[in-house]
Amino acid sequence: MAQVVLSAVGQVLGGPVGGWIGAQIGQAIDRTVLNSLAPTRQVGTRLSGLQLSGSAQGDPVKQVLGKARVAGTIIWATRLKENRSTTRASKTSGRTESFSYGLSFAVGLCEGPIDGIGRIWADGQLLDQSQVAYRLYRGEESQTPDALIEAVEGAAPAYRGLAYLVFEDLDITQFGNRPPNLSVEVFRRPKGDYADLESLIKGVCLIPGAGEFIYATEPNAVLSGMTRASYETQHTGDGRTDFVVSLDQLQAQLPNVKTVNLVVSWFGSSLDAATCTIRPGVEVADKLTTSLIWEVDGVGREDAYVVSQIGGRPAFGGTPADTVVIEAIRELKARGYSVTLIPFILMDCAGYPWRGRITSAADMTAGAATAVSAFMDGVWGFRRFVKHCADLGAAAGGVDGIVLGSELRGLTTLRSAVNTYPMVGALRALAAEVRGLLPETLIGYGADWSEYFGHQPADGSGHVSFHLDPLWADGNIDFVGIDWYAPLTDWRDGDDHLDRGLAAAIYDDAYLQGRITAGEGFDWYYASEANRAAQARSVISDGAYGEPWIFRPKDIVSWWSNAHHNRPNGVRSAVATAWVPQSKPIRFIEIGCGAIDKGPNAPNLFLDPKKLGKCPAAVL
Repeated sequence: MAQVVLSAVGQVLGGPVGGWIGAQIGQAIDRTVLNSLAPTRQVGTRLSGLQLSGSAQGDPVKQVLGKARVAGTIIWATRLKENRSTTRASKTSGRTESFSYGLSFAVGLCEGPIDGIGRIWADGQLLDQSQVAYRLYRGEESQTPDALIEAVEGAAPAYRGLAYLVFEDLDITQFGNRPPNLSVEVFRRPKGDYADLESLIKGVCLIPGAGEFIYATEPNAVLSGMTRASYETQHTGDGRTDFVVSLDQLQAQLPNVKTVNLVVSWFGSSLDAATCTIRPGVEVADKLTTSLIWEVDGVGREDAYVVSQIGGRPAFGGTPADTVVIEAIRELKARGYSVTLIPFILMDCAGYPWRGRITSAADMTAGAATAVSAFMDGVWGFRRFVKHCADLGAAAGGVDGIVLGSELRGLTTLRSAVNTYPMVGALRALAAEVRGLLPETLIGYGADWSEYFGHQPADGSGHVSFHLDPLWADGNIDFVGIDWYAPLTDWRDGDDHLDRGLAAAIYDDAYLQGRITAGEGFDWYYASEANRAAQARSVISDGAYGEPWIFRPKDIVSWWSNAHHNRPNGVRSAVATAWVPQSKPIRFIEIGCGAIDKGPNAPNLFLDPKKLGKCPAAVL
């Protein structure tokens, strides 16, 4: 515009003769004015070099036992890689050149071999590991040189015995154009007497099993107000979801785990089998989330059951959404794990009781079968729950195993006649249906430790029934599953108690190992709580038929190895049950002991924060 105006002015001033000369003068003035008005080219700060602080010959190498946060030391670095970018605010504005810098370097951590790493801090802030490229060398004696170091240097040390990280083209602009001070969470299993503890563990139950998106492999945000959002699946601050971080730690700390039991929870409404519904639930009814949307078995949040509250907060996490369960199965399989699905009932009713107490007052009547049918086949019945879990396994490309629920002791011991157990028949029918959905999957049932071996009602009749044998022997059942929480010790305060004669302390290894096939539930039992308080023990025996093992829940080997003969009303049947000795493998679906004072006395009890009492153990 300036050029047009000034050229026209020059022509006017020059008149007809001097018009051409005036135009040229105007254009010259125009160029001068334009150059003075136009922005100059902006050039950002450039680095001419970089000083690094690193290790020196003879510096000590750190040692880690357990888990520790270790400050890294730079042991190698390349030259800076300069990246130039040009920006312009508009077509008529000047250009701005800016520079960013990438640096490839190696950071020594500690003596190896380590099991793995967790979080990484850069200048005290958690580093988003999903946004950086790095390689971990665990410090094995067999590790080879890093390919990048070798490519740059021509020849490179392997740093055998040293755990270290190699970062490739890390953008250091965000750290003030210098390499950040790095510290790393390092995991290393202890050596010595307990060196093999983690190595012995071959399988785990993955919990909590409740949480609407607890198994998500991608971040999911909760929206609030017009602009606010917060992640509910990501609390580590390093760019990975809680589920992915937990799997990384599992692989690092329990390297020999091959089987993962993935727990998925729905909610039971009552201990009365005839009225109990089993439904998927959400924590709140009006939560907005992105990018994941909660849906389970075709039910969206707006129509879902809402769990109860304690102190204004949900008493449980919600049922994991179908999409995240499928994601979790695929992620576990991609990491090489064998996956077993565990449909799990959380009782959301008064007192938050154990699911093993679901039963009916109609025991020994035809009403028992009616109650079991209602529990299994209602609109929100147990069958729907288990079959839906099987559908999820199929949608994920298959699973290695599935259990038909667990610890339903109050239902499996419910009788419609002396030796007729409707729930056992219902579980067999369910096993056949699940087989149709997952033909290559191993199927079992997770019996409570007090349930798997038989039913012996305390009614004075002497009745003994191997009530689960029709299920264990069924062709669609591949393994005997047990949730194993049998009593291990009977330790008391002070020195005046019977177990004190066996060991100096409850922590004695030989004492604990010896109680696995001895003590309560094997050699003796307490006939009452009063006898327990007084340590008045009754010997387990079987004078009538010489089969004391049928009364020993801890004698799994004898139960597994022998034929089983029922004793209706105390009379031993001449014909054995359908169980074939040693025909099916035994799997401990759950096993453990509370890490509390005298926990081995009663592993089946745990402190329940909902009512500050004690309940039979469950995965929560």
